[in-house]
Amino acid sequence: MNISNKTHPYVIVDVFAETPLRGNPLAVVPDADRLDVQTMRAIAAEFNLSETSFVLTSAMAGGDFRLRSFTPTGDEVFGAGHNALGVWWWLADTGRLGDGSSFVQQLGEELLPVAIERKNGRAFVALSQGAPRHIGDVDDLEPLGTALGLDKNEPASVPMNAAVVSTGAAHMLVELASSDAVDRAEPNAAALLPLLKRAGAQGCYIYATNRDRPGEAYARFFNPTVGIREDPATGSAAGPLGWLLAKRGIAAWGETFTVLQGVRMGRESRVQVVARAESVELIGAAVISATGQLSL
Repeated sequence: MNISNKTHPYVIVDVFAETPLRGNPLAVVPDADRLDVQTMRAIAAEFNLSETSFVLTSAMAGGDFRLRSFTPTGDEVFGAGHNALGVWWWLADTGRLGDGSSFVQQLGEELLPVAIERKNGRAFVALSQGAPRHIGDVDDLEPLGTALGLDKNEPASVPMNAAVVSTGAAHMLVELASSDAVDRAEPNAAALLPLLKRAGAQGCYIYATNRDRPGEAYARFFNPTVGIREDPATGSAAGPLGWLLAKRGIAAWGETFTVLQGVRMGRESRVQVVARAESVELIGAAVISATGQLSL
């Protein structure tokens, strides 16, 4: 038996959570410059989490670190969500950032600002996402409702509207009448996939707002385009949602908006967003849930 004696550290952090085993688990692989893309994809498949992020030296002038994130199917993703926030929280929590508060991350071919704030000994991360773009609206809602497993004979379950918005990753944002309707969704990946591709969207973020809680939305996320059945916290979709709701006058520009996600999965997550007309900021923290060594 030939067993490799090469090891590489990793850590799993639960992002948008205050205690372990909540939020969205992310595998972080630091010092990854020596790993080739094939190995990164194999590691992501091994962890089988929604995303695994690798920390590398920035290939662009002005960048402090380069992040590469892969899904279990080997797809590389470029949106600034839990995949990036979890990395920066870990870097701050382990002292790798020193006392600094302002940094720049390379995601794909973009350089995006990162801010670190420390409160009562705990690090909080604010990520600037890419420029918000309203790509388009979805007019034919009936097949979308069917693909989401919603009963068209129940008016309260039928999608009210749908739009595709990007702050680095384009997602379809589908409004339902209530959090109960959001929880009733049972998406059919095979039926949802062509609708997403036709709209130019990666994933589907279904959500509901509540007049009694104007600063909050309730959401679930499905992304069959990269093999994610359901994600417990999706910063790359929460950012576009906060921006869209502010544009519609439902949320307030420049104020913190919270998306509650992952409840139905037993991994409650609270994703905070500050939306402005030309920019979106994602805010949150994480906790370490596991550390270990990869044998490569």
